[in-house]
Amino acid sequence: MKRKIAILGSTGSIGTQAISVCMGHPDLLQIELLTANTNTALLIEQARACMPNSVVIADESKYQEVSDALSPLDIKVFTGIKSICDIVGGDNIDMVLTAMVGFSGLEPTVAAIRAGKAIALANKETLVAAGQIVMAMAKKYGAPIIPVDSEHSAIFQCLQGERATVEKIILTASGGPFFRKSVKELESVTIADALNHPNWKMGEKVTVDSASMMNKGLEMIEARWLFNIVPENIEIIVHPQSIIHSMVQFSDGSVTAQMSTPDMRLPIQYALTYPFRADLDTKRVDFAKLARFEFHSPDHEKFPCIGMAYEAIKKGGNIPCAMNAANEIAVEAFLNGKIQFVSIPKIIENVMIGTEFVAEPTLEDIYKTNDQARALATTLINKHTSR
Repeated sequence: MKRKIAILGSTGSIGTQAISVCMGHPDLLQIELLTANTNTALLIEQARACMPNSVVIADESKYQEVSDALSPLDIKVFTGIKSICDIVGGDNIDMVLTAMVGFSGLEPTVAAIRAGKAIALANKETLVAAGQIVMAMAKKYGAPIIPVDSEHSAIFQCLQGERATVEKIILTASGGPFFRKSVKELESVTIADALNHPNWKMGEKVTVDSASMMNKGLEMIEARWLFNIVPENIEIIVHPQSIIHSMVQFSDGSVTAQMSTPDMRLPIQYALTYPFRADLDTKRVDFAKLARFEFHSPDHEKFPCIGMAYEAIKKGGNIPCAMNAANEIAVEAFLNGKIQFVSIPKIIENVMIGTEFVAEPTLEDIYKTNDQARALATTLINKHTSR
């Protein structure tokens, strides 16, 4: 039987590649729902190509444009986040790929979990902000969570069939575009520099996170919840070649790695077709042509966001949520030319310090913390730009 898929965030980097995967396996995967925030042109194009049952444009001001374009095709058109939350629980959906950017992915993911849907999780912020709550809900409602991030997919693949005790998870990082730059050089990097990732083609937000290595800090927190492992047993290693996507070390000292050329379609497809593997036209690894594998410890002075993430998950409660919110606002400010790249960790640090600690937050507390942290980050950025 075909697996019926909802793609939340279909116009983003993950979403567009997920559509490619689904259309490459029409015998296995059927797209039932596409959602986008504001990109009406691409959403309309995708809907015409995929012919889903429904589409949702989150920006209510753009509803009529999408509705007028798709009405001749008998595709149902809805608008707003509430519509996304309502539709993901429908009987015509088996799996929900959550590829919305940032904290906005939390509410629809929670709605899909409550409906007992399988989750292909590409929105790491969901677990960063509310990991303990979300994983408890997934257990309660019997909603399996399958990771889509290349690193977490690698770990997930390494654990298949294993019964041994996991001693350590090793998250690999490309190092981003600034791995070989000095601390001084980071003071003058441009937006274009930050978006020039050496190995991966990703959305702007995640690419800047990779440049600051906050992406790796977020992934560490995500791994903590996905695999129920303490942060002290999650090691981050820089591997510039991006062939080894992550590793698992077991209690006997053996290490298992998942390797492939950098191509996000592979972890996306693995999540959508799990527990089976399907054919995929990725470029194969040619080990004879690989000059070398490099591994380095990350430079915490140059990339302080890594340490902040460990500090946030160590303190726990609502602090990871505040850290994530501050990062989203700071990255947006950097992309809009309001702050320098090196100001991103400073904004995050000050928001973490200024956030009222809640040790056992509810979902309501998480939403409140997110709003307050965003407001504080915005205030700090406005003070910075007014100087």
